[in-house]
Amino acid sequence: MKTPLRIAILECDTPLDQTRAKYGGYGGVFEALLGAGADALGQPDLVSSKKGLEITKWDVVNKQKYPSLDQIDAVLITGSRFNSFDDIPWILKLVDFTKKLLAQERVRVIGVCFGHQIIGRALGAKVDRSDAGWEISVTPMALTQKGKELFKQDNLSLHQMHRDIVYEYPEGVEELGASPRCSVQGMYVEGRIITVQGHPEFNQQIVTEILQARHSQGIFNDELFEDAMARVGKDHDGVAVSSAFLRFLLEDRTA
Repeated sequence: MKTPLRIAILECDTPLDQTRAKYGGYGGVFEALLGAGADALGQPDLVSSKKGLEITKWDVVNKQKYPSLDQIDAVLITGSRFNSFDDIPWILKLVDFTKKLLAQERVRVIGVCFGHQIIGRALGAKVDRSDAGWEISVTPMALTQKGKELFKQDNLSLHQMHRDIVYEYPEGVEELGASPRCSVQGMYVEGRIITVQGHPEFNQQIVTEILQARHSQGIFNDELFEDAMARVGKDHDGVAVSSAFLRFLLEDRTA
């Protein structure tokens, strides 16, 4: 795919106050991540945080506005506090749009957490609450051979913030990795789809704000909160995942 890369970010939620003050919406959080991933590629003549990325942001929850496919090269579906398996109108509209995306071959699709689950749902996989409960804060996962190839490293740690999962890999999708609480941590179809269950866009500040809010609301009990806070500052590989997303967009299909 040629640059500039025209990436439409579908914002499926609104950040909490501190994060919103710093980045605006989650589109701003992902814009920062993609810029860092572009710089890490080390190809400034092709793409960087200052060149080669044309990012648009679409509020699919409140405004329910979507891009025209002929004006973009890729769609990134963000995370969300909402349930990917619910049948409320905006989620059903998002699933229908995702099916439309998957039915064509030019515009590539990236999914993160809720977005990963929406893609799984659109492909016919079961998406529901996990019997293992919450998976939160910096968490290591085991990569498959394809995962190691795409992320350019043998191990991967990402911030997690979910208790819903994709239960099985849809037909024709390659597995990227697994953690003890989630066997479907990433999905891949060459030249078409790449997803991760974790949050490469999250950092210590963003996750700390979420953890504190959900602890005060009683969503996370003391034990869960304290365990997550003990790991929230650990190193994570969000930029490596961002670089992998961009390599995925830049590569030509071989099949």
